[in-house]
Amino acid sequence: MMDFPLTLRTLFERAEKFFPKKEIVSRTPSGLFRYTYADYGKRTRQLSSALETLGIQRGDRVATFAWNDHRHLEAYFAIPCMGAVLHTVNIRLSAEHISYIVNHAQDRVMIVDETLLPIIEKVAEQLTSVEAYIIMTDKPELPPTTLHLAYSYEALLQAADATYAYPQDLDENAVAGMCYTSATTGNPKGVTYSHRGIFLHSMNLGLADTTGVSESDVLLPVVPMFHVNAWGMPFAGVWFGSKQVLPGPAPTPQILLQLMEEEKVSLAAGVPTVWLGVLKALEEKTYDLSSLRAVLCGGSAAPRGLIAAYESKGIPFLHAYGMTETAPIALVSRLKSHQTSLSEEERLDIRSKQGLLVPGLEMRVVGENGDVAWNSEDMGEIRLRGPWIASEYYQDDRTADSFVDGWLHTGDVAVVDEEGVVKLVDRTKDLVKSGGEWISSVDLENALMAHPAVFEACVTGIPHEKWDERPLAFVVLKQANSVEKNDLLDHLRSQFAKWWVPDDVVFLEEIPKTSVGKFLKRALREEYREYYR
Repeated sequence: MMDFPLTLRTLFERAEKFFPKKEIVSRTPSGLFRYTYADYGKRTRQLSSALETLGIQRGDRVATFAWNDHRHLEAYFAIPCMGAVLHTVNIRLSAEHISYIVNHAQDRVMIVDETLLPIIEKVAEQLTSVEAYIIMTDKPELPPTTLHLAYSYEALLQAADATYAYPQDLDENAVAGMCYTSATTGNPKGVTYSHRGIFLHSMNLGLADTTGVSESDVLLPVVPMFHVNAWGMPFAGVWFGSKQVLPGPAPTPQILLQLMEEEKVSLAAGVPTVWLGVLKALEEKTYDLSSLRAVLCGGSAAPRGLIAAYESKGIPFLHAYGMTETAPIALVSRLKSHQTSLSEEERLDIRSKQGLLVPGLEMRVVGENGDVAWNSEDMGEIRLRGPWIASEYYQDDRTADSFVDGWLHTGDVAVVDEEGVVKLVDRTKDLVKSGGEWISSVDLENALMAHPAVFEACVTGIPHEKWDERPLAFVVLKQANSVEKNDLLDHLRSQFAKWWVPDDVVFLEEIPKTSVGKFLKRALREEYREYYR
């Protein structure tokens, strides 16, 4: 067979050739911006040309610091197709972590959204590798900034070559992109993605038994483009010619619902906290979401009650699992054909799990005595390998802790049922060990969030003199004082063994979250470490 390199140029040029009339819709500070893949192709090539004029060469890192919009989508292909490396920087990280990852990656150019300029201006003196900044703005002139060597994105494109030719000889194993973990402890860890890995991951997203992305889809990636390639949807969407709707700066649940209704979105992707907010907005106002074939949810385990609530509104809920190191899709929860005749509750039991391993990857679930039995009871750590799974952390001595004998040790603990369906139990560091027995904080959280009065719930282990640790529940109510803590504890007692039930419930106005919307359990453990003493 032909030795044909699997590079992003192939994805990009297919969209130019076969889908020039398809639309991209981008929400910007000036309103909705619409253009076609033909226009997108020209502007993407112009960006590559402009970057080359600024001295960017193969292997150089170019950072983006931006929301989900059309310019960011242009950068997604302009940078790797010319042989450089797309480094998407998390806009919600601390100043210290932003400085660390930009310097650690040695980014030479940074492309910055105008609305995010104040963040970068505050840390610019610490960004020792950055030689120039490109400001993405709707305005014709360069906005005022204290950044040195700042250029207008649009002015650079106007002066650039719209026929810029991409190299044909890129190595499919060359790095195309990189992303850093959001790091709850220590410095973030860098993960690089090869052209080949992104190519195969994008192909996997088009499979009917995974997410089924196709030309007929209208995609809405709510998951940020700075977070694990927006779960790969922008790459797959361009390749397959899907209409893409990019939600722009700081989208609210109401904005997302309006975009879904007006643009006839068929597939939207986001973390559970996003879908909790959208569900709350749906309870306040009716929107026509008949175009939605599914909402894709990942990032952390979705509560069973959340899935049931969407299904009751006729909106299919597609549960998935992955992480920065897996590019990220690794598991997708879909019913097998013989399971479609099960009862509604039995189907919901399956769909609330993280799902089956996607084609192309290999998995082990390893406990204290080796690979666990598929009996829905024995717990073990998920270990993965495959063509889009990272093999190391970028220039980081922590590689040895997570990559062992060719397997990624995910740090996620799970059980597997007899059908091979994986259910995430917890992170190894978040399991509660009480009196020598393990307690799943995820199961408790899901049960609490199934209560009609609860908006969000987080459970974590707190030091205890007698039992080593005891679970403590943190709850945000939909309406203040709508339920008593004993009612919630009784709700749990009806479902779990007595020793699993938290000793107390703390009501909060808001649960602290990481930069990508996950519960920040470390902060709660630290703040409440003396609660049981």
